Order: sequence, then C-alpha cells, then structure tokens
Amino acid sequence: MEEIQSQSDNYRSSSSSASSPASRVPSSNFFYLRKPGSLRQPISFEDSPEWEDTDIDVRVEEGGDSINIATTPASPSLSKLNSGSLPSPPLPEGAVVVRKIAGASVVWKDLTVTIKGKRKYSDKVVKSSNGYAFPGTMTVIMGPAKSGKSTLLRSLAGRLHHSAKMYGEVFVNGAKSHMPYGSYGFVERETTLIGSLTVREFLYYSALLQLPGFFCQKRNVVEDAIHAMSLGDYANKLIGGHCYMKGLPRGERRRVSIARELVMRPHILFIDEPLYHLDSVSALLMMVTLKKLASTGCTLIFTIYQSSTEVFGLFDRICLLSNGNTLFFGETLACLQHFSNAGFPCPIMQSPSDHFLRAINTDFDRIIAMCKNWQDEHGDFSSVNMDTAVAIRTLEATYKSSADAAAVESMILRLTEKEGPLLKSKGKASNATRIAVLTWRSLLIMSREWKFYWLRLILCMLLTLCVGTVFSGLGHSLSSVVTRVAAIFVFISFTSLLSIAGVPALLKEIKIYASEESNQHSGAFVFLLGQLLSSIPFLFLISISSSLVFYFLIGLQDEFSLLMYFVLNFFMCLLVNEGLMLVVVSLWQHVFWSILTLVSIHVLMMLAAGYFRIRNALPGPMWMYPLSYVAFHTYSIQGLLENEYLGTSFAVGQVRTITGFQAIRSAYDISSDNNSKWENLLILFLMVVGYRILVFVLLHFRLGKNKSVNKIFQCNQDKKSTSTR
Repeated sequence: MEEIQSQSDNYRSSSSSASSPASRVPSSNFFYLRKPGSLRQPISFEDSPEWEDTDIDVRVEEGGDSINIATTPASPSLSKLNSGSLPSPPLPEGAVVVRKIAGASVVWKDLTVTIKGKRKYSDKVVKSSNGYAFPGTMTVIMGPAKSGKSTLLRSLAGRLHHSAKMYGEVFVNGAKSHMPYGSYGFVERETTLIGSLTVREFLYYSALLQLPGFFCQKRNVVEDAIHAMSLGDYANKLIGGHCYMKGLPRGERRRVSIARELVMRPHILFIDEPLYHLDSVSALLMMVTLKKLASTGCTLIFTIYQSSTEVFGLFDRICLLSNGNTLFFGETLACLQHFSNAGFPCPIMQSPSDHFLRAINTDFDRIIAMCKNWQDEHGDFSSVNMDTAVAIRTLEATYKSSADAAAVESMILRLTEKEGPLLKSKGKASNATRIAVLTWRSLLIMSREWKFYWLRLILCMLLTLCVGTVFSGLGHSLSSVVTRVAAIFVFISFTSLLSIAGVPALLKEIKIYASEESNQHSGAFVFLLGQLLSSIPFLFLISISSSLVFYFLIGLQDEFSLLMYFVLNFFMCLLVNEGLMLVVVSLWQHVFWSILTLVSIHVLMMLAAGYFRIRNALPGPMWMYPLSYVAFHTYSIQGLLENEYLGTSFAVGQVRTITGFQAIRSAYDISSDNNSKWENLLILFLMVVGYRILVFVLLHFRLGKNKSVNKIFQCNQDKKSTSTR
C-alpha cells in the first residue's frame, strides 16, 4: 500500500504541474458534455475550475450544421469551458422523420471468457465483468490493445470463437435468452464491401438477402438506413471508385458497413471499433451520427481504443478494461471522478481517453525504461514516471470498494428481477430469393470489374489468336496429326493456366461471403449455387469466342455437331478449372499462396496429361496413379481428339488406308469407342460437381473455425441463482 500511495502521490504531483495555471494555455474549446440525468456532483480536477450543477440541453437540429449546447451555468468559469459546438453531418433535403426503434436492455453478470493459450500468464481474457446497457444510449468498452474489449463485445453478442468458453450470465430484457436473427446487428472491425456497387445498390442487395417481403418495402428500409447514417450525398457513388475516380473515404465506408446492419432495424447494435483507422474529423462525424441513431431508441454497444475530448463527451457509459479486469463501469463523468479518487486526476489540457490509457497501458513501462536515465531541459521525465501495474491495481481496488460498483450490482439486480418482452425474429429471405439475388449481383459485378473479367476475356482471345496463327495451315494429311495434337494440348493447357488471373476476383467473393455468412445473410450452398449460375454466362462467352477462333484457324473438321462438342468440352474444362481455383482460394485465402499453388498444380497436371509421354507409359506411382486420373487436361484433350479423329481415315500411299484412331495412337492415348468422348465429357461434369462439393466442405469447416458460436457454461451460476431465488 505504501508503494501504491507513493506512486499515486508522484503522479498527482506531475498532473498538478502539468495543469498549473502558469503552464497551461487557456482553451475555450475544451469541454465535457454533461448529459441530462448524469451525476449531480462536482468532478475533481487538480487546479481546475470547480464544477457546479448545470443543465445542458443537447438539441440536434434536423437539416442544421451543428449540435447546439444551451447551458445555464452557475459559474462563469464553467461557461467558458462549455462554449463551443460540434459539427454534425448535414441531412439531405426532404429528410424523413426518424423512425423510433424499440431498443432492449443488455445486462452481463460475472462474465468470464477463457481462451486457451491466449495469454502467456492466464487463459482468462475477460474476468468477472459486470455491466449493462439501456435503450437509447451508447455504452463504450474502452481499454488498451489486448485488454479483452472485442472478446467482451463478442461474448455479449453470442459470437465468440469456437475455442473460447464463456462463464456467466447475459440477460436481454431481463431474460437469459438467445438473441434471434434480425434482433441485433454486429459490425466487424474490418468489413468487406463491394467496390463496384454504389452505396444504394450495396444496401439494397443486402436488404434483399436479409429481409422477407416485397421489393418496394425493402427500398424504403434502404432509404431509412441511408438517412440514418447520413449517406445521402454518397448514395449513388461507387464504393470503390471507377477508373481514375476515387472511392468513398474511410469514414463513409465505415458508415456503409454500419448501414448494412441497420436495414434489419435491430434492437441492439454491436460495433467493433467504429473509429478504426479514422481521422479526428471523421471520428467525430461518426460518433455524432451514432448519437443520433441512439436517440431513435436503439441500444448501442461498441469498443473503442482512444478518442478525442469531443468524442468522449458523447458517450453515456464506459466500461474500462485492462488485461481483462474491469477497472470501472459507469457514466463517463463518474469515470473521471473515479480516477481522481484513486489519485490519478485528469490534467485539464489532456484528453480523458489519453489519460485513461496512459494510466493503464502496460506498454508505457517500456517508455519508462527507455527514459530512465534521460533528462530534458526541465529535469526528469516526471510525466511518464509511473508504474502502470501499480496504477491498475490501485484503480481496480478503488473501484471494487466504491459506490459505483455497488450501484452497478444494484442496477443489475433490478434489471434481472423481472423479465421483459422477448425479442422475436423478423424472418429471413428464402434460399431461392438469396440465390437469385446473389446471381444477379455477381453478374452486375462481373460487368463492372473489367480488370478481373473483361481483361481476362481479352487475354484469352489474344492467346487463342497466337496459338491459332502458330498452328495454322496444317492441312488434313497424316503428317499433320502430331502437330494438331500439340495445338490442342497447348490451347487447353495455356488457357486454363491463364484463368488463374481470376484468383483476386474469387478471393474477393470468398471474403464477401465470409462477411455475409458471419451475420447469417448467406450460406455455403446459397453462395456456391449463386456463384456457379453467375459464372456460367461469362465462362460460356469465353469458351464460345475462343473456340470459334481456334477451331477455324487450326482447320478442324467443318461440321456443326463437332464444333458444338468442342465448345461444350472447353466450357466444361473452364468450369472445372474455376472449381479448382475456388478450392485453393478457400483453402489459402491469400492471393500469393493461391496463385503459387495453382501454378504448381497446373504444371503437374500438364506433365501427367499424356502429351509429353503416352499415358500408358507413365510411371505407375504418382504420375499415372493418381495424377493422370486427377488432371482434367487428360479428359478434355482426349475428348477433343476423339471428337476430331474417330470415324476418319488417312491414305498411306495409293492402296492402303488407316483409321484416325490408328493414326493418333502413337501421339496420344485415346479410346476407339465412339461414345468415349461423351464419357470424357461426363467425367468433366462430375469434376465440376466434385470440386463444388469440396468447396462447400471447406467453406463449412475452414471458415467455420472463424465462425462465432455462443458457448455459455453457467452451471455453477445457475445453481447459485436458483438457490438465491
């Protein structure tokens, strides 16, 4: 205790010197917002003006440019501190009346989350946390990095990682019930948006995936979400830009990700780091927008690492964490009082969040070690001379014995005594609707993503022209058979290899699916079927254009049925290759490793396809079994050669003739059966289905590891609550 007291006194003296009248510069823009219903007691600052009771009326003017703060202070010094205005994003003309949302209260009691191996010294990421959130308020979970903020947020939303275990109780409207689909929204720290869609299109397709009902009703919901997040000026702009046009800034992109969850009109909205990678202006605009959203009745719970003074003044309640321990829970101004009571008052010229993190962030110990033997022109580095471990222990001990902790327990008891109305599911869109929406959306994306789709078509056409001109003018003599086999092998192998250029587009689709699936907007089967249906027109366009150019430049048999088989065979080959790319991309989920793996697989398949060495002559282990049977090149080339040469004959001299099968047998291994080309086509079709099934399994289990599940282990807690009642 003497060590704690000395550290506290040392920091108090440094705070006093930092905020003394001789050293500080007056600022009329520094203020804290005191909201109606906040604590009616002065906040203690070192050498700061005394806080007296004052009523602050916060009015958000529709269509205005600021939030007006009308004060009736009893102290002139306080009026100087509380002067200023906060800019808010302007509403579009003809703004609709904000719809009221029936929020829900959230209570967590003795919440502990353990993740094996997450901490070097303890598996407990969150330790016995208590708190609550009311409708129409913003509750923020604040703390340094790796303090358990996101884990606590996910545990409240029921989206913990499968390796995490949660102990304790979570109540929604006083009942221990799971939040049904549509009753809450969860916004990840980093969300994947579709850059080739406008804001309105993106939200409209999201509404179609989430909501049942008629299309006209969903348009109204989309417009409400656009107005709620103040995106009216950006509604018709592409999210990712186009050509030389810039896309949306980070702040607006973050708003779009939040607006996607608002189309369901959730009762509770969880946001992980809403100010992630935002500058100070964008952060303030974001928080003002969220404050306006909370005023409609929605319950907002989000995490935050750091904030400015103006942003801090907009919070209603704060849950302060460090190493999983709750150092404070209560109203924002009471947190300042708590630090002051513990001996760590906030200097007048310092942001509250900076002050909090400075006191509880253990990374500052490294700065202390670096500055230990240094001196500046004023002497020692007294402003950083504080042991954060001591500060954390002091703050935790002070909070546990404070009236704030007792008030939290009392409020939790009141909120859980009586069960309120249960949240009901708002229904889901049918799978048929989702498949149709995903198919149409993918087609629209393909028509706009020229780098990944139209450029790929152009490259395939250029490659086909190159191969066709190199092997043109072969004729139909016996000597042209071996050269024509080489032309078909090069065409199939190189076009398949060139298709790897579509890996970035497929990776983007996988990320979009993972983002939508985590919020139950989509599913593996729906995604795969929609992706298949949308890719068929594009791949068929490549197959028919490339096949026509190659077919007539090489001079294959001039018969319509043979040409149609060639097109169909090449189309199946592209579908199989697309499925193979989906498998690899789903497995790696990284552009570099996916491309490297695909190139290696294609090289091995080309070597085992039977062109460089007859298939029957390949070495048994590995090359013949299983590579030559797994390589789709084998069945595609074999079917095309059978389509071209079976039923034909070649003259040898003036008397003798040989069949096409006999002529090609020395160059490539094919079957003499006339139906074998259809068998090869059937094998390609089965490969298309097989690769899609493999992708379904990978998406279900590979992404399922990152999928949040709610594992609540509360046997002891239930026994305690039962015995208490």
